[in-house]
Amino acid sequence: MMADISNSMDSVPSKKKGKAIMVLGATSDAGKSVTAMSLCRILSDLGYSVCPFKSQNMSLNAKPTKDGHEISMIQELQCQAARVESSFLVNPILMKPIGDMMSQVIVKGKVFGEYDVQSYYNDFIPNHGFGIVKETIDELKEQFDFIIMEGAGSPAEINIYDKDIANMRAAEAADADCILVVNTEWGGSFAYILGTVMLMPPEDRKRIKAILYNNVRGYPQEIMDGALMLKEKLNIPILGCTEHFDIHIPQEDSEFFRNVNEIGNGKAVIGVIKLPKISNFTDLDPLYGEDVTVRFVSKKEELNGCDAIIIPGTKNTTSDMRWLTETGLDNAIREKAGKIPIVGICGGYQILGKKLSDPYSMEDPSIKEINGLGLLDIETKWERRDKITVRNHGIMISNNEEITGYQIHVGTSVINEKPLFRIEDGNEGSCNPEKKIFGTYLHGVFEKPAFRKFFLSLINPELKEKGYGYDYSEDIDKNISKIADIFKNSMNFELFTKLFLEAEE
Repeated sequence: MMADISNSMDSVPSKKKGKAIMVLGATSDAGKSVTAMSLCRILSDLGYSVCPFKSQNMSLNAKPTKDGHEISMIQELQCQAARVESSFLVNPILMKPIGDMMSQVIVKGKVFGEYDVQSYYNDFIPNHGFGIVKETIDELKEQFDFIIMEGAGSPAEINIYDKDIANMRAAEAADADCILVVNTEWGGSFAYILGTVMLMPPEDRKRIKAILYNNVRGYPQEIMDGALMLKEKLNIPILGCTEHFDIHIPQEDSEFFRNVNEIGNGKAVIGVIKLPKISNFTDLDPLYGEDVTVRFVSKKEELNGCDAIIIPGTKNTTSDMRWLTETGLDNAIREKAGKIPIVGICGGYQILGKKLSDPYSMEDPSIKEINGLGLLDIETKWERRDKITVRNHGIMISNNEEITGYQIHVGTSVINEKPLFRIEDGNEGSCNPEKKIFGTYLHGVFEKPAFRKFFLSLINPELKEKGYGYDYSEDIDKNISKIADIFKNSMNFELFTKLFLEAEE
């Protein structure tokens, strides 16, 4: 299931396996994910076998494991930090919103069902959720020295406390010692910490062994003065103050660009259609290192001045196609065909086609069939309900250069265009080179340099890439180590060792 750890264990003191450390957040966006990621890399660097774990995650950013199981993007990234092969065990429950307060629930990497809020908490959690979490934790504790667990939201949501399997119930199942993290940039960090701790029952409060002040700008001593006063009130040690950094790693939540219109300040402008149900938007990340400006487009006027268009993935292709029609973006995109490059990825690829037919739609029953943009001669039908989740490796047909990617989609396309790639099981994607229109089911296709270089050259043959030829995945791994070093150097590592390592050796 998991690959061998790359470090030698010779220098690591013997200890019993299965020590669990849980990262809790005083609020959402406290920095839980990046803290857990950093701890995975730090402990791996020390020679321990370690893996991440998040019992329940809600995200539209997902990736398949090598065995075709779907897990959240951030747990995949944390596995990379821990230097282990990803598995459904690290994220046994994944929720993917599909609209109208409904979510598709994925259990152990496969679609389990669709639930609204009430049925999820009143049916799924008591009948399935607790057992799934306990079972996967027990399996991981048998295999690894350390499990770095990540909570979700706040651990002090008193209205659902008895049904919350993402925080203290998971900590109890793993017998985890906890670190409470707070994002100081939000303001009110002392109140968030005090309120979180005091709202928790005494038996859960005892699990919090340290507090970490995260994302500190300016002078940490200003935070420490108040932190020391709070320490006296709570009798919980201060683990440290991690400094603010601007080092890129993939973002889990599309909230990060909610109020962002553009990223970058490059010579070429790439217009990314900001679909209401956008998913796997990390496909765009490799472009941020190039000499381009990525503009998020919600109105047809915003396409003016764009040198290329990308239609990204979506959780609801038919609904987002209707949105394109309602906003007039459909005709605005059609008018650009043949003038500038247009790329569609997964749902965006389906949208480029002639027709979308989904007679079994549970996501938007009002749309059974709708016309696409008609820029590629393909038609997509949702006749099968099994989701395709697979990693792929192949070449660009035009130049035989290497590409990689992964597929996560429902629906199959009948294609009458030239293929774009050749992958393990045959041809993939579509292209109309004369009109500069390209479509693929492969997420992550910009990560290797081949297709990224090709795409940029169509925008402007003279365009010079800042990171010309760089492999994005290698760049991310270097950034993981940089961030882990920041966390390690910002923490009282002697205290961390005493609280979380020495007690188990």
